[in-house]
Amino acid sequence: MDYDAIVIQALALLQREQRLSYRVLTLRLQLDDDTLEALKEDLIYAKKLAVDEEGRVLVWTGGTSIAPSAATPVPLPAAPDVSPAQGQGSPVAPPTPDAERRQLTVMFCDLVESTTLSSQLDPEEYRDVVRAYQAACTDVITRFDGHIAQLLGDGLLVYFGYPQAHEDDAQRAVRTGLGIIEAVGTLKIRLEQDKGIGLAVRLGIHTGLVVVGEMGSQGRQEQLALGDVPNIASRIEGLAAPNTLVISEANYRLVQGYFACQDLGAQTLRGVTEHLHVYRVLGESGARGRLDVAVTRGLTPLVGRESEVTLLLERWEQAKSGQGQVVLLSGDAGIGKSRLVQMLKEHVANQPHTCWECRSLSYFENTALFPLVDLFQRLLRFQAEDTPGREVRKASTGVESVSTALGGICTAVGTFALTPHT
Repeated sequence: MDYDAIVIQALALLQREQRLSYRVLTLRLQLDDDTLEALKEDLIYAKKLAVDEEGRVLVWTGGTSIAPSAATPVPLPAAPDVSPAQGQGSPVAPPTPDAERRQLTVMFCDLVESTTLSSQLDPEEYRDVVRAYQAACTDVITRFDGHIAQLLGDGLLVYFGYPQAHEDDAQRAVRTGLGIIEAVGTLKIRLEQDKGIGLAVRLGIHTGLVVVGEMGSQGRQEQLALGDVPNIASRIEGLAAPNTLVISEANYRLVQGYFACQDLGAQTLRGVTEHLHVYRVLGESGARGRLDVAVTRGLTPLVGRESEVTLLLERWEQAKSGQGQVVLLSGDAGIGKSRLVQMLKEHVANQPHTCWECRSLSYFENTALFPLVDLFQRLLRFQAEDTPGREVRKASTGVESVSTALGGICTAVGTFALTPHT
């Protein structure tokens, strides 16, 4: 595919989706590094149809129609044989493809022993239970920007990476799976009290290449992914024990370090010729970002940041002497802000201090005060299986220690807060 054809496809994708990560753009158009850099320069600086966001995402700014710069023409498909009014002419956008090749993360979720459950209830009651279960799952899926491709009775087929792609779709899928287990656990408590029945789910996740597009007749059409990925995800879901999440090795490689996992070894899946290595997800590891994961593998030396390092160390010494300090690190994505913070954390590791760290996450942008809520949940050691009564007891016993730490901190909002112990 020549460069002009790549530009046409990139413009069509970007105009339709508005935002594309460079990694997704590279996968979908099969670009090498030189072509990607040329495309970025062309769209961002030459044609001014997009802007760069944090060095990771390309954001469309060209409006509703593609209007390339006259100095750098881009060939477009021939317009229909219709003569526009004199003085008017609008470029024709490339047609949307019927199907696309995508790197997709697929999740299957299913109720455990639904047949037994349906026999215990009146059909109308069973319908209410299934609807409550689907609503609880949908809330979690929507939070992480997943796409429910099909509601299969008491099962759900969910895509991450379509129609909107994110660079962390594999992580979003796993967080969704853990969130569904928690939400169904909460629903189970209510159903046990109201109807005397239990509820459990099993989930399976796999990541790989698919072709996704419109399927079906005019009366019933769905956007479905075709390939072995959905089939393997379904088979993996069948391996999961009640209220557990099992992922493939392909998915595990993308989320390794962010979650604690149990190796279940190579498994034989019906209809799959080769053995597949799978893992059970036990929970989040506590890593808050890519740097936390990289620390466990060893970081390269920090180079070229002598003045910034000196400033941070000076402010730390002033804080130790009783002079409260606030430092704001700002700059473009990828220049090493988090690395500087990590350097300071390592510097004070052997000194008496309290370190509180908050971090925002894109899928909690509509949750008020999420960084602080998350911080206090970690400080008080709240667990997903905690009942409201147990959380109250933990809060009561932990409030004294938290209050002591608060006495030395004016503000803990931002990346982190350090308080020296005197």
